[in-house]
Amino acid sequence: MLTIASTASLRVYVSEWENDRRPISERYAKILRALLGITDDELHGRHSAPDPPAADGYDDLVNRIDAAHNVSLTMVKTFMDQTELLRTVDRQMGASGLIDQMTGHLATLEDALTFAVLPDTRRPVAQALAGAATLAAWQALDVGAVERAWRHYELGKRAAKEADAPMYLAHATAEQAYVLCDAGRPGVAVELIRDAQSAGGNVLSPRLRAWLYAAEAEICAKANMPDDCRRALDSAVRCLPSGEEARDPDMLSIFLNEGHLSRWRGNALALLGDDDAVGSLYAALNAVDPTFIRATAGLRCDLAQAHLARGEYDQAANHLREARLLANRTGSVRHRRRIEQLTQQL
Repeated sequence: MLTIASTASLRVYVSEWENDRRPISERYAKILRALLGITDDELHGRHSAPDPPAADGYDDLVNRIDAAHNVSLTMVKTFMDQTELLRTVDRQMGASGLIDQMTGHLATLEDALTFAVLPDTRRPVAQALAGAATLAAWQALDVGAVERAWRHYELGKRAAKEADAPMYLAHATAEQAYVLCDAGRPGVAVELIRDAQSAGGNVLSPRLRAWLYAAEAEICAKANMPDDCRRALDSAVRCLPSGEEARDPDMLSIFLNEGHLSRWRGNALALLGDDDAVGSLYAALNAVDPTFIRATAGLRCDLAQAHLARGEYDQAANHLREARLLANRTGSVRHRRRIEQLTQQL
């Protein structure tokens, strides 16, 4: 039985009947659709195809796992070559212009590790990530992004543990101590860098072990521990292989030879206010690799500090002027901060 509303609708459609020139079957269909509230397909008994099932994510996951499984040793070498390129650019031009590239590089490595399944695939990727994360952390520290530096060091340490790479773990842990030192906690930093030496155990290369002792000496100097500083410097000299070679083939991020160690010794002694610092620092300045722009800025700061300790203000001012030019060239916030602190002592 039709309702009042449906009857009224029917009258409307009937009144239009005479003006509608379509076939009678189509005119009837129009009236029935309106009265019954159905579609053409429903009126004629046709059924549309069901909607495809919603994707549940498994296909995408499997594809990513398969892609990670196909990360060959050649691909890992490509990752490490990219890290090396970023390290070279950082050394010569500074870190400020590399943030986007470094972020993308880390994201790619993290993705590869996240979806790698078996240990034989995961370990080489994890080692590549450990090296890249530690470099990214040092760059973040240099531009003043201390929290990002800390997080990158944590990432580097986790990746080194996954890779079962104690040398990478020791290096990341030791560099992380510099974040604590810069934050005004040199005592805790000394403990952390000694923990890094223990974490490396007996598998550390001689050059890396010397590097760890030199870093300990610097941080001990900042913690006002002169005896510990000198003992660490002596240990670094004993461990360092002889010769001009600076690169550690087992840890490509480590550069240390007698010239570099002379700079480090001068830095530590300058922090202690020792007169012997000046001789070591000038010897290092004469031998420094010209591509180590940021390191040279630090060396100029060390020389300024050593001259300040001797009351030689003109020499200190000259070195600070050179250091400021180099720090501005590399965008080093860390060095600029130290330059300002030393400038206030003139």
